[in-house]
Amino acid sequence: MKIQLIGASGTGKSTLARYISEKEQIKWIDTDHYLWKDETFSEKHPIEQRLKMYEHDRNEFDQFVVSGSVFSWNPTGFTDRDLLVFLTLDDEQRFERLIKREIVRGGTTSFWLNEQGNQTNDFLEWCKTYYTAKSSSDIGTFAEHKYQIAQSKSPVLKLDSNQSLEKLYQLIMNSLKNTP
Repeated sequence: MKIQLIGASGTGKSTLARYISEKEQIKWIDTDHYLWKDETFSEKHPIEQRLKMYEHDRNEFDQFVVSGSVFSWNPTGFTDRDLLVFLTLDDEQRFERLIKREIVRGGTTSFWLNEQGNQTNDFLEWCKTYYTAKSSSDIGTFAEHKYQIAQSKSPVLKLDSNQSLEKLYQLIMNSLKNTP
């Protein structure tokens, strides 16, 4: 079983991948660990190090669930998956999740008020570009995800992540069972 979950930041990729990993007793690969050196998400691993980490995981684990993408620095990574899951979520809910997560990660001192008087920071401002970015080389954007979906050799399942983890899990497992 090889499943990859993609979607905008805040759609629940990591949460769902962790859930599937626990239910199926398979490896959870969070692509953020390839990209970022630590939990502050401020310093990136060089691409050579990311590739070594990726190769290690691929050699070590036959079954896995991946949250996120490596496409921008490894376009052939995880292309042998059994299922690509594209998670969506209403932007209002997505940003509520993102703001809560940012408060947990950095506290309220990392925020400033935008012109509308809403809390924001650099990461949230970047998240706002998810649908407006046009190039498939724009990391973590709808343009990139749309390109990956179009190029996918595996079946693609599109899911609204505004459902329980168990429901999403069941939909994914049913899709895998019905894949030739």
